[in-house]
Amino acid sequence: MLRLSSITLTLLISVTVCAQGPEKSRHPYKVGVTQRSYKPQEPYNWRGADTHALLTTIWYPADPASVEQLQWLGQPENPFASLGKSAPDAKIAPAPARFPLIVLSHGTGGSAAMMAWLGTELAAHGYIAAAVNHPGNNALEQYRPQGFVLWWERAHDLSAVIDHVLADSAFGIHVNRKRIGAAGFSLGGYTMIEIAGGITQPSLYKDFCNSPRADGICIAPPEFPDLMRWIDEVPKMDSQSATSIAHASDSYRDPRVRAVFAIAPAAGPAFRPESLRKISIPVEIVAGTEDKNVPIGSSAQFFAREIPHARLMLLPGVGHYTFLATCGEFGKKSRPELCVDTPAVNRDAVHANTVQMAIEFFAKTL
Repeated sequence: MLRLSSITLTLLISVTVCAQGPEKSRHPYKVGVTQRSYKPQEPYNWRGADTHALLTTIWYPADPASVEQLQWLGQPENPFASLGKSAPDAKIAPAPARFPLIVLSHGTGGSAAMMAWLGTELAAHGYIAAAVNHPGNNALEQYRPQGFVLWWERAHDLSAVIDHVLADSAFGIHVNRKRIGAAGFSLGGYTMIEIAGGITQPSLYKDFCNSPRADGICIAPPEFPDLMRWIDEVPKMDSQSATSIAHASDSYRDPRVRAVFAIAPAAGPAFRPESLRKISIPVEIVAGTEDKNVPIGSSAQFFAREIPHARLMLLPGVGHYTFLATCGEFGKKSRPELCVDTPAVNRDAVHANTVQMAIEFFAKTL
């Protein structure tokens, strides 16, 4: 679970770049990056967010003549984090005619930008990767209680992004509609299980957290230290939230999504086990053995045990935030809890390992 400070909010809004000279790519494709502001048909549950649009970052295979640039979160001379290399608004690669699409979901309170380590590499290997900023729960603007409580609405965001990418004049004709997958981190990992067919029952989460079995998943993020109270208060805030709560245990399965890759998936106790047993698409899970924020016993291992044929990969010594973007010195000093790993962990190596697993997984399943 991720909360970025107000100073990081400013950095997220204004990502800067540093041009690099041409060099031979070690990947099949150059990478392009662009931004979209998708507006689903109203009414839409914006979860109290000021911005009524799905702000989406898209990484994609780019024309070979494209000039990639280092992308930074913050100023290049003192960045908060690295966002990889890509060519802003480059032309899409001319061949093949169509590419698989992967929609990406960030962790609670995070942002699409923090998924760049995965999105850029997927694009370099021939995927269009679209990461959405979830309304009311992203670091681009003020957080809202609805965004932190109405978790199941995140699947709607991904489905809406799929709709819009397929209708996008620049990307729609380049998407192989039979090869659509999804990947997400933390609460984004929860979103993977949800969009695959898992059913949420909020009372199960509350029961778990009020029991002797309670673990780190029950510790509220600092921006909402009384999150458990908000579970009861949000339905009273507005009629739209009350309606959403009433439909929390609906299925949010999107049949267009044919495989999901869940990174440190959260909120295992919130799912009905019988719904997990009915998931029929391929599911791969990767998590760190030292994850204190989302302990693997109640989430990653629980999902792997209950979902038929799910594959679980555990990375020794790795914690939760290792799956965020690699931070610069500014990030390490200002937000060490997000940016500093134990001396035995190489974040870039963990990213590379995870990317390789994701690429191999989607190559086999889409």
